[in-house]
Amino acid sequence: MRTPIASVSKGIAVMVVSLVSLLPFYSLFYLSVRSPSARSFEGQLLVPDFRFANFVEAWNVSRIGQAIGNSLVITAGAVLVLILFASAAGFAIARNRDWFHRLAFRLFLVCMMIPAIIITVPLYTLMKSINGINTHWAMILLLAAHALPFSVFLYTNFIRAIPREMEEAAVIDGCTPFAAFWRVTFHLLKPVTASVIILNGLSIWNNYAQSVFFLQDQSMRTVPLAVSMFFQKYGAQWNLMAAAAVIGLAPAVAAFLLFQRYFMKGIAAGAVKG
Repeated sequence: MRTPIASVSKGIAVMVVSLVSLLPFYSLFYLSVRSPSARSFEGQLLVPDFRFANFVEAWNVSRIGQAIGNSLVITAGAVLVLILFASAAGFAIARNRDWFHRLAFRLFLVCMMIPAIIITVPLYTLMKSINGINTHWAMILLLAAHALPFSVFLYTNFIRAIPREMEEAAVIDGCTPFAAFWRVTFHLLKPVTASVIILNGLSIWNNYAQSVFFLQDQSMRTVPLAVSMFFQKYGAQWNLMAAAAVIGLAPAVAAFLLFQRYFMKGIAAGAVKG
């Protein structure tokens, strides 16, 4: 039986952890609305100057709007490709227990252990040979391929927990196995799909290691590249740097808030079931 002291202690611990987690975000917002004449955290530590003109100036100077557009196209395209192929591969592995599909699943697990940065040089040669440098489509395929193994792992374990009889009933009613998956099983994958969108979507949105090699044109820069270049040029202006970072962070936070209801369900089901 939980005692009042234990409940209060747990509440205090949760509050402390939450405050510590939110502190970096408040610090970023605090700096983003400071006056240009103020230096970092001098003066009022809790109440900023609320100079929202910093966001307008950072938007115009850093070209963060164009970078957000590039990031949205690449992230949305990569996540769409990822969901289609990872869910289909996860379904095939979950419903077939022969040696070939078991081997494929193990290969996906091995690929999860390989850092993407170590294959950048051969990838650059490949991308150059297919004219994929400074193109959206090449980055979409590249980042989707990097995120594919972990997504297949999540989908496979989640689909194994879904009764096979639902698909068999659809086949009896006249569906092909492929149609049974898309019309019946795929609609039950909302929790794990939300997890794939959040985990891999944020990773793709924040990708810097591959983007700096394959998106060299200024008009093709994503948010991490634009913010990095802006920091190098305006490193002494804390208010503008922080404002640009807040603008680049806003779409990712909005996506997390949109899918958070399914996020924990998908993580728990993908990790425990199967």
